[in-house]
Amino acid sequence: MLSILDKYILKQYLGTFSLLLLLFIPIGITVHLAEKIDKILANDVPLIEVLLYFLDFTIYFANLLFPLFLFLSVIWFTSKLANNTEVIAFLSSGVSYYRFLRPYLIGATIVCAFGFVLGMYLAPRASQGFNKFHYDYISKGKKDRDQTNVYRQINDNDYIYVSYFNIVNKSGSNFTLEHFEGNKMIYKIAAKRIKYNVEDSSYTLSNYSKRIIGENDDIIQNEAKLDTVFSFELEDLTPVEYIAETLNLPELNEFIKREKARGSSYINRYEVVRQKRWSLPISVFILTIIAVAVSSIKRRGGMGVNLALGIAIGMIFIFFDKIFGTMAEQSNFSPIVATWFPNMVFTVLAIYLLRNAKR
Repeated sequence: MLSILDKYILKQYLGTFSLLLLLFIPIGITVHLAEKIDKILANDVPLIEVLLYFLDFTIYFANLLFPLFLFLSVIWFTSKLANNTEVIAFLSSGVSYYRFLRPYLIGATIVCAFGFVLGMYLAPRASQGFNKFHYDYISKGKKDRDQTNVYRQINDNDYIYVSYFNIVNKSGSNFTLEHFEGNKMIYKIAAKRIKYNVEDSSYTLSNYSKRIIGENDDIIQNEAKLDTVFSFELEDLTPVEYIAETLNLPELNEFIKREKARGSSYINRYEVVRQKRWSLPISVFILTIIAVAVSSIKRRGGMGVNLALGIAIGMIFIFFDKIFGTMAEQSNFSPIVATWFPNMVFTVLAIYLLRNAKR
């Protein structure tokens, strides 16, 4: 059963967090609209698409910054409790500091569940609409996928290459497919041009050539044009840069498993996306404990000092998250270490501040 104290703090926790989201999201939308309005008007974007874009932006923005909003909201209302000597009153009544912390952890569990659903299922759909609109209208002409010198392993035995692929007309040039068994090449298919046929998911190869490697002599087959079916999909020829962000949890797990088997060079980027979806909800508990430890102490400067200290800690957390995430994406640095390192560092900080506040 929740006591009056639990209900009071939990109400403040969830209420202040919700209020901060409602205040900052419209501000974010306004600032973003002010930056992009000229390009939206220049491209004559239909109103319904603009509205859907900003709905996606709202979910995308909330998922990106909700731990920071939560952190600031906890500092805000806990500082008010401390300044009104309510924290002292709670602890003087015989409530231990850890008991005082319990409603905060209950609130963190609720927000963590919200963050899990948001990050695993809602944000991916929003990210798909957000990025598509951005590349179609805001960054018109900018490539959102690899189109030049695409080399991919599509399964244990097959490798494909295309020197250039045009996603608009779904055709590419200088296509090759190499089939291996062990370390030995069995055959190689080459074509001057490859075109994807949407109607039946087949491919048309122009100036087709197939070389079958024999023990003594090779067998060469040539065709001016050949319609055939391959085991790879169109996306294998034109991998979208932000594809991992648009997949929900089961889809992302399956996608990463498939890309690892193919030897994708972007596997670190995909792993960072997956690990962040787990680390962000967990960071809710860590940031909540830090926020309570920082703001439950009544300071001479009042709420301003607590907020300034909280903003500084929040910015450092975001800095660590971005730096190590980028490091993992651009190098061989472990994505698991990169995404969980900020949480590990701030867990140590949370334990230190909590012990200090308890004294």
